Amino acid sequence: MADDPWGNESRPAAPPVGGEPGAARGREWDLLERVVMSSVEEQRRARRWGIFFKLLTFAYLLGLVWMLFGDNGVETGSIAGEHTAMVTVSGEIADESEANADAIIAGLQAAFEAPRSKAVLLRINSPGGSPVQSAYVYDEIRRLRGLHKDKKVYAVITDMGASGAYYIAAAADQIYVNPGSLVGSIGVIMQGFGVEGLMQKLGVENRTLTSGEHKAILSPFEPMKPAEVAHVNNLLLAVHQQFIAAVKQGRGQRLKDDAQIFSGLFWTGQQAVELGLADGFGSVDSVARTVVQAEHVVDYSEHPDALGGLIRKLGTSMGDAVAARLAPVSEPRMR
Repeated sequence: MADDPWGNESRPAAPPVGGEPGAARGREWDLLERVVMSSVEEQRRARRWGIFFKLLTFAYLLGLVWMLFGDNGVETGSIAGEHTAMVTVSGEIADESEANADAIIAGLQAAFEAPRSKAVLLRINSPGGSPVQSAYVYDEIRRLRGLHKDKKVYAVITDMGASGAYYIAAAADQIYVNPGSLVGSIGVIMQGFGVEGLMQKLGVENRTLTSGEHKAILSPFEPMKPAEVAHVNNLLLAVHQQFIAAVKQGRGQRLKDDAQIFSGLFWTGQQAVELGLADGFGSVDSVARTVVQAEHVVDYSEHPDALGGLIRKLGTSMGDAVAARLAPVSEPRMR
């Protein structure tokens, strides 16, 4: 190596980092191309799997429709083999509640009409409610019993079957309770309040206007009028008598001769059996197993969650349709 003018040895220039610039750019493009192609291939695989799952879902739905509506001898919603058809009455019985007459009656009709339901079981846990809604259900149970004489109706009261709920239970062939259940409360109530004294103390003036003498009957802003109280009492008495007649019609000679039964009092399950308000002790499972002798219980209740109810029904129907193809189908506010 030649010395530089200062007497130092000259050193060769360092090559560019990573080799020649052109080669570096080539490797970068090659790497970028591989990344892009890998991403494209991944997208292709994702699309293929997406198409596969869509076809699988379509095939499942097609098979489901075929099993539900095809000529396979199994009706929509029917169950392969004998079973106990259950309808639930839960919570307050009222027009806008889950336990409204339309929903309960729809469940009862489906339960009775199911060709392989051996009996209908009412699972009751309710403090009561509307006398009108309760009467609708009571009358429908009696009508369905007349149409389907081969199917008995059993009511199972769990925690509570009081007032309007017991009205409904009285339509059953037999009523079963737990010794700790609350049963009865055969009476009618109309509640109200009065604030006329408080209004006077506060200096508040009542300016209610009516076009009829009794249009503001039992107004909380005015003193109670004897004639109006008598009128309402007559209404309550009439509804109470309807309630009593329905219970006597349903229970018949099983009721003990005790006026307290219709006084509005409620009783334990143990006392209810002794008074003839119930026939014995049992749960949904035990009644289905030992009384109906069809251990498989299927819920026909109408649920407010329409989508969830539809999915449950479709799932049950498909499963039972499969079973039917694998095995012979056997014929089977009152208070």
